[in-house]
Amino acid sequence: MRENPPREGSAPRRTLRRLALAVAALLVPAAAVLVSMPANASVPADPPGWTSVFRDDFDGPAGSGVNGADWQYTTGTSYPGGPAGFGTGEIETMTASTSNVSLDGAGNLRITPQRDAAGNWTSGRIESRRSDFQPPAGGKLRVEARIRMPDVTGAAAKGYWPAFWMLGAPYRGNWWNWPGVGEIDIMENVQGINNEWATMHCGTSPGGPCNETSGIGGQRVCSPLSCQAGFHTYAAEWDRGTSPQQVRFYLDGVNFHTVRADQMDASTWNAATDHGFFLILNVAMGGQFPAAFGGGPDAGTQPGHPMTVDYVAVWRGGTDSTTPPSPTPTPTGTAPSSPPPAGHRDAYATLQAESHDAQAGLTTTTTTDTGGGQAVAAAANGDWAQYKGVDFGSTAATQFYARVASGASGGVSGLVEVRLDSRSNAPVGSFSVAGTGGWQSWRTIPANISAVTGTHDVYLTFTSGQPADFVSVNWFAFGH
Repeated sequence: MRENPPREGSAPRRTLRRLALAVAALLVPAAAVLVSMPANASVPADPPGWTSVFRDDFDGPAGSGVNGADWQYTTGTSYPGGPAGFGTGEIETMTASTSNVSLDGAGNLRITPQRDAAGNWTSGRIESRRSDFQPPAGGKLRVEARIRMPDVTGAAAKGYWPAFWMLGAPYRGNWWNWPGVGEIDIMENVQGINNEWATMHCGTSPGGPCNETSGIGGQRVCSPLSCQAGFHTYAAEWDRGTSPQQVRFYLDGVNFHTVRADQMDASTWNAATDHGFFLILNVAMGGQFPAAFGGGPDAGTQPGHPMTVDYVAVWRGGTDSTTPPSPTPTPTGTAPSSPPPAGHRDAYATLQAESHDAQAGLTTTTTTDTGGGQAVAAAANGDWAQYKGVDFGSTAATQFYARVASGASGGVSGLVEVRLDSRSNAPVGSFSVAGTGGWQSWRTIPANISAVTGTHDVYLTFTSGQPADFVSVNWFAFGH
């Protein structure tokens, strides 16, 4: 969402170049990681190396407003003294009415555009009260939400512009210092198109080192369910522990766009990042981004389709979030202990994928991932691995983490599934994965699973609609 006044003769925020990219993206099969979760999943447990600093599951009675201790409503058509139409040309009036912003009673927030009898649009925009979200020195910040975009497409969706994004804290009270203070658009969508856009704004406008008013953007198609047909997880990681620093954007765990500090001069990067940020969730109607895709809203646009938000969470980490928990140090002068015997595995320890008790179709390979060692290599449809006697204890496990990599070509994807006691039993959880950038390009993917207690034989099964290899697995673990 752009927060600057329109300029005479300036290009829309999303240029024709982006329009062409979007059309191309819709013609190319997406490689995505889709976590199987219910519609009202809880905020995931803290991944190894991360600490939660903000979370909202949007639990509360149906028809109630958001938690005022965490969120504030932005109302009207602009900030007081700021650019009209929030600087984007959008035409709705934002309200605090529960007809526009409310909980659904099932653990979700609904932001719903409405149109009155006179044709006037209203909608909702909420912001985090906190504006201090930033990584620690040398560490990372991850901002994530699980969202279902308004379930409306085609002519009925003209003018819809849902978004989940962040603005630099110095914007509050100034309203005219965009884009220099930085903007991180984690998720934007328009016109009911099955596509998400992610963008970083910075520098000066128009033009400047960040190509304003377009910004430095990337995009990805939602798959296998469209952005409108189901929930997807949208996230950004701001990493101060790399050189150069980076902001990475994720759709369902897949890093599809990265902005690096060396893509601009140091003063521009510092001005855009050397401070905290606040979070924003909103659904605009009309404006420069929809204008690049046919405009709207118009008489054919249908009101009443909400953006549904399952949760919002923010984590801070000082270490690599993709590194599994460190093993217990071996006393000096002693050999490492041998792997535990079959039937004595701890579900909450890191289970090395190559330590299976039985398998079909799998090989092993040496990994360049953190810690080295071996990994199960290049699994394909019908392959499986068995891990006997995994003890989940009496407190139910509800999370599954796997460290995966894929060098699969475009259009090749498949499911990593967890089954208990028999390969013919239904999965208790799964995620879909495709190309991650290479067979040694590793990332940790989280998934929710049905509650599991007791001791079980665990099967990892691999299912794909194509015969080609689609994933390697280094390790996996479970969590509460």
